[in-house]
Amino acid sequence: MAAQNNAPLPDGLEIAGYRIVKKIASGGFSIVYLAYDGDGAAVAIKEYLPAALVQRLPGELLPTVAPADLPAFRTGLKCFFEEARALAGIHHPNVVSVRNFFRAHDTVYMVMAYESGDTLQDYIARQRSRNSRVGEAFIRSVFVQLLKGLRSVHAQKLLHLDLKPANIYLRTDGSPMLLDFGAARQTLNQDLPTLTPMYTPGYAAPELYDKTGGLGPWSDIYSIGAAIFACMVGAPPQPADQRRSDDKMAAHFLQLQGQYSVELLQLVRWCLVLEPLDRPQSLFALQKVLAALPLASAVLPPSLPLQRPDGLLARLGAALPAPLRRWLGAGARGPSVADSATSTVTSTVTETVANTVANTVANTVASAAAPMQNQHNQQDQQDQQVPPAGRP
Repeated sequence: MAAQNNAPLPDGLEIAGYRIVKKIASGGFSIVYLAYDGDGAAVAIKEYLPAALVQRLPGELLPTVAPADLPAFRTGLKCFFEEARALAGIHHPNVVSVRNFFRAHDTVYMVMAYESGDTLQDYIARQRSRNSRVGEAFIRSVFVQLLKGLRSVHAQKLLHLDLKPANIYLRTDGSPMLLDFGAARQTLNQDLPTLTPMYTPGYAAPELYDKTGGLGPWSDIYSIGAAIFACMVGAPPQPADQRRSDDKMAAHFLQLQGQYSVELLQLVRWCLVLEPLDRPQSLFALQKVLAALPLASAVLPPSLPLQRPDGLLARLGAALPAPLRRWLGAGARGPSVADSATSTVTSTVTETVANTVANTVANTVASAAAPMQNQHNQQDQQDQQVPPAGRP
C-alpha cells in the first residue's frame, strides 16, 4: 500500500459529535486523530483512507476516488465498517476498545479509547539502544495477556492478520493492547487480487503470501512467534517466502541459546513452523504452554546445544500438551527448523542436574495445566471454529 500522502482533516473540525484536535498517526490505509467527545473525554478516531485508492487535497473534506478504483474502495469501506462493528462487541482489556463507528465525508470512522503509552516496537528499540535485551519475564508477562485478548477476537470469528510489535501497545502501567487489525485489508486483497498484499514481511505467516485461503488462528499464532522473536533479537524473523527456499532461522536460534530458556525457544520455534498444521492450532494450546513455563526456567550455557526430545524435554512426558509433544517428537511430518537447529544435550550436563531440572519443570507444568484440563477439549473446539477465510 502506498504511503499516506493525503491531507488530514483540519484541526478543530466537528464531526459526529467529536472535535478533532490533531493528527497523531497515519499509514497507507488510514489516518488517526486525537479528538474529544461531547463530555471532554479524549478519544482516537481512525479514518478509512487508503492512499492507493483516494486523493484528498488540503482544504477538502471529501476524498476523491477514480472510477476504476471505486469497487476496491467500496469493498474496503464495507470491510472496515464490519470490522469496527465486530470489535465494538469485544470488551477485553487487552484489545483496543472501539466505542463508536460512523459514516461521514464519504468514508468510515472508528472511534477508539485513547490510551497513554507506547508500542512494543518502540520499547524494543529503546532496549537495543541501551545495549540491553528484552527479558524473558517481560516477554511472558506481555504475551500471556495478549493471548487472552486475541482469544476473545478469535471467538468473534475475526483474525488479526497483522500482529507485530508496532501493533502491540503498552500502556503506561505496562499492560499490552492489540491495535490495528488487518482483517479488513486482507479481505480486500482476497477480493481484489490486483491490490498490493497487506502483510508485513517477517511477521506474516507463509499462507498470507498465497491467495488461496487457508487462514485461521494458526496464522495469527505464527505472527505471535515472530513478535516474540523480535523481542529477543530486535528484528523480525526471516520472511516466510524466503524460508521456503533457504531457511536460515536455525542459526538465529543457536545464537539465542543461553539467553533465553530452552522452553521459550522451543515454543517460539513451534509457532514459526512453516507448515500450518504443525503449529499450535488454537491460542488455548499456545497459552497453556506459555503460562506453564516456570518463572525460574533454567537457561543452558551457550556452549550447550538446544536439546531434542530424547534429552531433557522428553522427560516431561504427559505433562506437556499433546500437540507440543507431537511436534517435539521424531519429526513424523518431515524435517523442520527444529530438526536442523537442535541436538541432544551432551554428557556435559550431568544426569543428576538433568533429572532435577526435568522433575521441577514437569511438576510445574502439570500443576499449572491441571485446573484447565477439563476445559481443554471444549476450548480448543471453540477456538478452531474461526473460518479459514480471514474475514470479519
